[in-house]
Amino acid sequence: MTQQKDRSEHLLQVEELKKYYPVRGGFFRKKIGDVKAVDNISLELKKGETFGLVGESGCGKSTAGRTITRLFKPTEGKIFFEGKDITNLRGSELRSLRQDIQMVFQDPYASLNPKMMVGSIVSEPLVNYGKGSESSLKDEVMELLKRVGLPEDAYFKYPHEFSGGQRQRIGIARALALKPKLIVADEPVSALDVSVQSQVLNLLKELQAEFDLTLLFIAHDLSVVKHMSDRIGVMYLGNLVEVADADEIYKNPKHPYTQALISAIPQPDPRNKSERIILSGDVPSPQNPPVGCPFHPRCPEAMPECSEKKPQLKEVNKEHRVSCLLYD
Repeated sequence: MTQQKDRSEHLLQVEELKKYYPVRGGFFRKKIGDVKAVDNISLELKKGETFGLVGESGCGKSTAGRTITRLFKPTEGKIFFEGKDITNLRGSELRSLRQDIQMVFQDPYASLNPKMMVGSIVSEPLVNYGKGSESSLKDEVMELLKRVGLPEDAYFKYPHEFSGGQRQRIGIARALALKPKLIVADEPVSALDVSVQSQVLNLLKELQAEFDLTLLFIAHDLSVVKHMSDRIGVMYLGNLVEVADADEIYKNPKHPYTQALISAIPQPDPRNKSERIILSGDVPSPQNPPVGCPFHPRCPEAMPECSEKKPQLKEVNKEHRVSCLLYD
């Protein structure tokens, strides 16, 4: 008899998740391959923590986030939320789940309806889930807008009347409206000016404490992820290659790809010079990933067996997992 896993410790658990997109060709549009956007990742989030997911553009981190929220249907694997398997939820059950899992998108303007006033945008989730009418919810929505740093008259304005940072605050207010337990923030500050980025990041940290939120924070900037996260997962070509506490991954990166990412972070003090690790070549296509370790064609530490055997994510130190044959 198979022993059931104890899932009570974690709010979210992802097990061997895959998201493939079929590639079709020829006259009859037959399937000729797959784009392996997410290729067998496993992770878990404890209640109240922030897990940062970082990697280059195209590594699959945004697809992973949207699959975890069930905006995309997984190809394989399991997703558990509060111990319940949500992988194949449909209809009313999936709709009910949306109250507990919300998303903040990368482009705040594209995610807001330009024909709706901000008050209607933020109150829409509440109305859709029967929390009241738009008019009866006005005070609640105005209080929410005030909490994210917007003036009262924002309620009666349209998205085009705001700056990028203000639009992202609107998106955050909308995500908070239903009082979710988990928010997936997909590159929430990458489209913003540096000065505005810090304001939005600090706002997210304040709101996390106030609303008792768990965050899956997705970004390509490792320094931003370090500022926000308790733990960090590094993705490359649809795979998780390293997972550890934020401080540990900065001080003691194990995977050659993580080491290269950290070496690229600018140092505020020019006297603190560190050797930059330059990776050769481009990221391979997820439609035709390398055999063996997906990073081996660019890895400065590559060994002959790296082109034959795909490493598994394994613990090398306490709560520090790495997918690399150097540690087999």
